[in-house]
Amino acid sequence: MLNNKKILIAAGGTGGHINPALGTAGYIKEKNPDAQIVFVGTAEKMESKLVPQAGYELRTIKIQGFYRHFTWSDIKHNIKTLWLLLRSSSAVKKILKDYKPDLVIGFGGYVSGPVLRMAAKMGIPTAIHEQNAFPGVTNKALAKQVDRVMLTSEKAEQYMEPKNPCVVTGLPVRGDLLKADPTIAQQEYNPENKPLILSMGGSLGAKPVNDAMLGLILNKYKDNDCVFLHATGKNGTDFSQRLAENGFVAEENKHVNICEYLDIPKCLPAADIVICRSGASTLSELQAMGKASILIPSPYVAENHQYHNAMALVNNNAALILEEKDLTPEKLTEMVNDLLANKEKIAAMSKNAKEMAVLDATERIYNTLCEIVK
Repeated sequence: MLNNKKILIAAGGTGGHINPALGTAGYIKEKNPDAQIVFVGTAEKMESKLVPQAGYELRTIKIQGFYRHFTWSDIKHNIKTLWLLLRSSSAVKKILKDYKPDLVIGFGGYVSGPVLRMAAKMGIPTAIHEQNAFPGVTNKALAKQVDRVMLTSEKAEQYMEPKNPCVVTGLPVRGDLLKADPTIAQQEYNPENKPLILSMGGSLGAKPVNDAMLGLILNKYKDNDCVFLHATGKNGTDFSQRLAENGFVAEENKHVNICEYLDIPKCLPAADIVICRSGASTLSELQAMGKASILIPSPYVAENHQYHNAMALVNNNAALILEEKDLTPEKLTEMVNDLLANKEKIAAMSKNAKEMAVLDATERIYNTLCEIVK
């Protein structure tokens, strides 16, 4: 139990780090209303909005990541990063001494490194959670120092040298998604009950994904053998205009639905095939819902971790992979047509994805944290 415990959570940068941290914090408060939880992050990234919105105090430090190229601008950036990293030690130490946490947890992002290193050095119980199948540099280093490493994918352990054995907890999935009613989703998004293809490239929108989806829709919309639901993201708002410029008439093709943003808990339960990137949170949601997918890993992420995430599903026959270097509208159309012609294949992929799901991830994380504090 974590009754009356003071907990410090380090998480920042992206929703993939922050949302699992917030989900865990919420579960801890649900089980132990008197537990105190404070977050550490930066004042510039997503945590500066998401954490206060969730009702938690956020204490900030200045930190940033290293660039991996050798241009003059990157070198200058890395010199500043090193300077901030050195300065962050005293800022973190002050936070730890002032707050006096009983437990410190890292969920990723640049901020996790200095916070967890200092906490371990000060003898405070520590744990980290690695979302990806291929761990980042920071977590690989921290694994040697912290009391427990929690994993989404068992595969990640082979790349680590942990001080203690790792624990596979899975990744928390949004409660509203687990409670979603597929029947309601089907009625709203697919009343004709045709195969529904849901596609997205992230909140900002990925141009290669949008370009491929544009070609796929133009190749297939006249077949009228499936329903398209595509989220363009913030940077893809010209998608509908580009369709129209190629002869597509929206009013005559109600089976093609284009929007900037999708409410995933509402629409994902209705999907038969999902075309998307392979971030850890997205894949956990696909598994929880048991969805067949065509995964297009982002090649622009650290350690190419989205490729490794995708392969964890591909190797279990739960997804297909189409790397961005091979991504064309023609290849994507070929893969979609193959799946649409083979309902048994879709069903098998869906079943295998569902079997990979860890639906009690938050409880597993909570139980692991309780063990550390004991």
